[in-house]
Amino acid sequence: MAPRPGHNTLPGNKPAPSTEPFKQSVSGTMRAIAGEAELEVLFSGDRPGLSGMTARLPEPSRKVNAHDIAVTRGLSDSMALRIACHDKAVHSKNLPQGSEARAIFEAVEQARCEAVGARRMQGVAENLAVMLDDRFRKSGAPDIASRDEAPLQDALSLIVRERLTGEQPPESAKNLVDMWRGWVEEKAGSELDLLQSEVEDQNSFASRFRDVLKSLDMGDDLGDQDQDTDPEENEDQGNNDETETGEDENDTGEQEASPQEMELSGEEQDAGDTEAADMDMEDFAEEDMAQDSEEPGESDRQDTPFSNRPETDYRVFTNQFDETVTAEELCDTAELDRLRGFLDKQLTHLQGAVARLANRLQRKLMAQQNRAWDFDLEEGLLDTARLTRAVTDPMSPLAFKQERDTNFRDTVVTLLLDNSGSMRGRPITVAATCADILARTLERCGVKVEILGFTTKAWKGGQSRESWIGAGKPPTPGRLNDLRHIIYKSADAPWRRARRNLGLMMREGLLKENIDGEALLWAHERLLGRPEQRRILMMISDGAPVDDTTLSVNPGNYLERHLRYVIEEIETRSPVELIAIGIGHDVTRYYRRAVTIVDAEELAGAMTDQLADLFDDEVQQAQQGSGRRRGGRR
Repeated sequence: MAPRPGHNTLPGNKPAPSTEPFKQSVSGTMRAIAGEAELEVLFSGDRPGLSGMTARLPEPSRKVNAHDIAVTRGLSDSMALRIACHDKAVHSKNLPQGSEARAIFEAVEQARCEAVGARRMQGVAENLAVMLDDRFRKSGAPDIASRDEAPLQDALSLIVRERLTGEQPPESAKNLVDMWRGWVEEKAGSELDLLQSEVEDQNSFASRFRDVLKSLDMGDDLGDQDQDTDPEENEDQGNNDETETGEDENDTGEQEASPQEMELSGEEQDAGDTEAADMDMEDFAEEDMAQDSEEPGESDRQDTPFSNRPETDYRVFTNQFDETVTAEELCDTAELDRLRGFLDKQLTHLQGAVARLANRLQRKLMAQQNRAWDFDLEEGLLDTARLTRAVTDPMSPLAFKQERDTNFRDTVVTLLLDNSGSMRGRPITVAATCADILARTLERCGVKVEILGFTTKAWKGGQSRESWIGAGKPPTPGRLNDLRHIIYKSADAPWRRARRNLGLMMREGLLKENIDGEALLWAHERLLGRPEQRRILMMISDGAPVDDTTLSVNPGNYLERHLRYVIEEIETRSPVELIAIGIGHDVTRYYRRAVTIVDAEELAGAMTDQLADLFDDEVQQAQQGSGRRRGGRR
């Protein structure tokens, strides 16, 4: 049967190769190795990782090859063995307190879990070897020139792996291991030899490895062995040895990461200095004071002292190479027209459904803006419908009426679209079409709409990373990539003039990595400069913030922690109303007002429902406020 137009097709109407059989095979194998029939396996552009009984693997590219297949299988085997061979309570009991010792302990425990599977299954051993070689090659391990650039936890985990399985370190990491091998063997060689007999017993292995850490002069970092801590919390901490694993710029842009990294809680708010997030929150207070105290809907905002706001440790190495551009600056008019035509062709069947939902939203908004009347008043226009009273009851006073407007405030809506590589294909196509049709609909209702996108200029850091390397790689540099913020449609531009700009999202190579926290700040600052009384910001994303270069030299939850900080600031201190829609990704754990959809096809309904709910809340608050005022007068 011929493929449906616009569905699972490539430009030129060629059927896209299906990756479903491969996904099903990997998922089934993971559940079998883990021994967990309920294990949920997701394929997405998010950073690969394991959180509870949910595993995230990279979405296979359209031109998958044998190497990519082996890497994905290696990642899946690593996570499955972690579930099968790892006890969180035992791990928590033995986990060191010092940060360096903890990082080493985490890496070696992952090496132990992988060694159990590699010793029993040759196929698993081969997959893990390919995955490790790919990981260290992409992190730049072959180029390491000194011990200061070689993470001890990586070297030690590979030395332990060699002891347990007999496998040499991968070719890409031999240089890294050689930097440390002599020192490690001299200090703890005999203790390392004792680990092999304990590989199947996690508790005994952990006790033996604590002796290794003592021999490496880390005894002070061990702490009490029977500490009363939360196993879940300790599982999250220490897995911060993120590595740079973005694919080649000419590839499809899926993002990978170390199999050791688990999804971090990101709930903590560390104190520190901030550079990129250094926006003046006093502006929020001025905006709140400018609002009429009688305006409904604003009274529930928290009046938090801005001088006592929490700080964030998020910083930016350099802003020199960031850019905020319009679609016209990135692409000429002829190319934009061609890309817009391709976008329309891909979603001909979806436009009708989106248009119906948009029309329903339009009717709702127009109905809220229609005028209404107050009756039985003592002054105003004569109510002719009640003139019969003058005949039936000559002593009753005449009835008057007055026309009034429903309280529908001047409104602007910003649609902020994730333009990361994981959105490539169906998600970004649907998002562009929905934004296009909603902008046209809201414009008819007198609601101004701004459409923005965010990504990075390059994979693997771009010029910012090069500047950091040139500066001698100072520690904790913060964000190490060049931001690209795109204005597809400004709030004051009419829809007909900006329509073709959305086709830019179909351009090959545009979609790269995503740094959500700074993108939210940028869109929020633009909204604060608008004159409209009501400002709404809608974020549409398919995953957590990911930038491999930044995460390779910072804690694994660095970007996520900053995103949570920005969301908290906006939701509690700003007059801007923030809502979010996650495509295949749970955004409800970040945003108070949010919805998660499984398929991109559901995006149109989610967007219209969320906006309709916001405007319904506005009308209800206006009616309650009007009732209170009328009651007071009586």
